[in-house]
Amino acid sequence: MDKYKKIRYQLLAKEMVDILNQKGYISYYAEDKEEAKKKILSLIPEGASISVGGSETLGTMNITEEFRSEKYKFFDRFQKMPYEELYELYRQSLLSDYFVSSTNAITRDGKLVSTDSSGNRIASMIIGPKKVIIVAGANKIVDNLEEAFKRIKEIAPMNAIRVNHKTPCVETGRCMNCEVQNSVCNYTGIIENGRKEPGRITVIVVAEELGF
Repeated sequence: MDKYKKIRYQLLAKEMVDILNQKGYISYYAEDKEEAKKKILSLIPEGASISVGGSETLGTMNITEEFRSEKYKFFDRFQKMPYEELYELYRQSLLSDYFVSSTNAITRDGKLVSTDSSGNRIASMIIGPKKVIIVAGANKIVDNLEEAFKRIKEIAPMNAIRVNHKTPCVETGRCMNCEVQNSVCNYTGIIENGRKEPGRITVIVVAEELGF
């Protein structure tokens, strides 16, 4: 990464951590994805059950291989299975001890903004799992909700390609505001703060680009 961009991300990430802590989340700074990965693993005790959201960020960290070890009970959503079975796994995952994912955007006033295809990520972030760990690169920090929604539209084509959904945006490379069943933009959630259930939501902000 360009050293000047890295310095900017360091400053943004550290500022965001302070804001998130003030908003009632537990928040940590990580210099890079390896430090973030170590932090996540340090927060989850052996024997815990773990579920995850679909996430390019987690994919680049290769952390699901750790979750598949005998130390944990992993709700493995990445197995090949019919959608009906996957949907049932999503339902069962709501009872996991830990839910680990990323978010599409973090506003400068501490809102976590996410848009899903099936809604399992948003649901798990809000209620269900005992603990939630969100990890996000500094590239996901935006000024406000308007910028968050703009960012979600910009990355929609890449997310559709990632999950192999044949949506209009895959053909054009830009959001088409489609209204099709296999859209990746069916559910949007905004978490205003982490105060309702103190200690439940942890956010790790990484001083580099991670995910879309």
